[in-house]
Amino acid sequence: MLRPLEMEDVVEKIDDTPQFAPNGSLLQWSQWQLLDSVLPTGGFAHSFGLEAAIQAQLVSGPEDLRTFVTHILENTGSLLLPFICTLNASPNIETWYKLDKILDATLTNEVGRKASISQGSALLRVAAAVFHEVPSLKTMREMSLTSGAVRFHHAPIFGLVCGLLGLNAETSQKAYMFTTMRDVVSAATRLNVVGPLGAAVLQHQLAASAEELSKKWMNRPVQEACQTSPLLDTVQGCHGYLFSRLFCS
Repeated sequence: MLRPLEMEDVVEKIDDTPQFAPNGSLLQWSQWQLLDSVLPTGGFAHSFGLEAAIQAQLVSGPEDLRTFVTHILENTGSLLLPFICTLNASPNIETWYKLDKILDATLTNEVGRKASISQGSALLRVAAAVFHEVPSLKTMREMSLTSGAVRFHHAPIFGLVCGLLGLNAETSQKAYMFTTMRDVVSAATRLNVVGPLGAAVLQHQLAASAEELSKKWMNRPVQEACQTSPLLDTVQGCHGYLFSRLFCS
């Protein structure tokens, strides 16, 4: 943990980093790239507990998958959107460190915690390397790696990057819901629950539920973050006990 003096040194170094102001049209291309599935952030290595749910026979077909994804989106909205909303509004290192510690204490299973750290570390590494128009991303990452004061959880970093790239709070939170839905449906395709065309149709059909859940849980403070589907959390925690597995979580 950083002592107050050390935290001041980190903030001072970030404040001294020269910032660039690309025009709005160029910045929009960066915002789109952040949501591109080609961006190597490791999301496709995780099934959000779907693989364990299939082996536990909780998901066996498209209808079960629809229910599973809906519960995943509800849980994502209730637990993680508050972190994204807060970091989007205050994309600075002090808020990031504080919320990262809160989320680390909030996540209740080791599989989910490790997946969050892995994806968050990858996202910040890629963002620092790709988005040169925001040099503070690279400075934050370098200082945080040497300090050991942060675990690099995914949701806070996503909110941080969105805020620094100029995405507003509503778009940032909906974007996180979209990427979660996209990655779960993609995992279902590779696990042969649905085919590629069926997955595309399902994702489109789930858009209405995703919109409704986004509005339900949007713009809430971190103090209201909560789990709404504890069974999913339990199932994901069993992933490490699977005899054979394709995904990391």
